[in-house]
Amino acid sequence: MSNIVRDSDVVELSAPPFFSFGEKVRAKRTIRNDGTYAGKEIGDILAKKGEVGYVVSIGTFLQQFYIYGVEFLESGNRVGMKRKELDPVTPRDVVEDIPLPEAAS
Repeated sequence: MSNIVRDSDVVELSAPPFFSFGEKVRAKRTIRNDGTYAGKEIGDILAKKGEVGYVVSIGTFLQQFYIYGVEFLESGNRVGMKRKELDPVTPRDVVEDIPLPEAAS
């Protein structure tokens, strides 16, 4: 049997997802096809380390983890990734929203 790495002590689903829909994220490492990505050979690169993409879906895996569907811009691939494989592009204390103009009194 293969050695499946499982973070059995981590249950992310007890909290809301870390990333939001449409959030800009960066891959922490190179992601290769493990055989679950249709149309690509096993071992093909799906996303390079540092590649930027956007969260387009949020699902779950093993009733334990959130899986973020990330659409990567450079490769054009949509890849399911765990929180530990991603970094936010914009630091969390920075807000990208443009403030609304003050109302005239």
